[in-house]
Amino acid sequence: MQLVVARIGRAHGIKGEVTVEVRTDEPELRLGPGARLTTDPAANGPLTIETGRVHSGRLLLRFEGVRDRTAAEALRNTLLIADVDPAELPEDPEEFYDHQLIDLDVVLADGTEIGRITEISHLPSQDLFIVERPDSSEVMIPFVEEIVTEIDLEEQRAVITPPPGLIDDSQAVIVSSRDEEASEPGNDA
Repeated sequence: MQLVVARIGRAHGIKGEVTVEVRTDEPELRLGPGARLTTDPAANGPLTIETGRVHSGRLLLRFEGVRDRTAAEALRNTLLIADVDPAELPEDPEEFYDHQLIDLDVVLADGTEIGRITEISHLPSQDLFIVERPDSSEVMIPFVEEIVTEIDLEEQRAVITPPPGLIDDSQAVIVSSRDEEASEPGNDA
């Protein structure tokens, strides 16, 4: 199975290094020296990582055969793709690869069917499940412990306990700080 593990950013310096937008939870495993990665577009690769280092919080990589800024800049926006054994699991039992979560059934604790995970959206603050409902509508479910209470890969399901309004708009609770201020003693609002 092929997984996108990074996207090449701009060139850094004059010796062929590039910045990398990491798209894996295991960069030390997937983006270490000697790793051979396929690319999208395919014409830019395959690329073998020669060196890697962190500079000002960003991962910098140098690839074999890329020796100057011009060659590095030509790789900008190239996706780096690693071959991963589909049976391989992350080291932490609380972590999952996207391919393990796609197509899981999403159900409530009582077994009520909500839909099926069709996509994982990786946002800076949290990940979201994009869930297709039986009526073909979509709902976004934050992948946080308080809402997604269980991932059962054997049963191919994700169990959720959503707050009011996440799944059904009619159950939404609207809270306004203005309502609280108006009800405080001494306010004639």
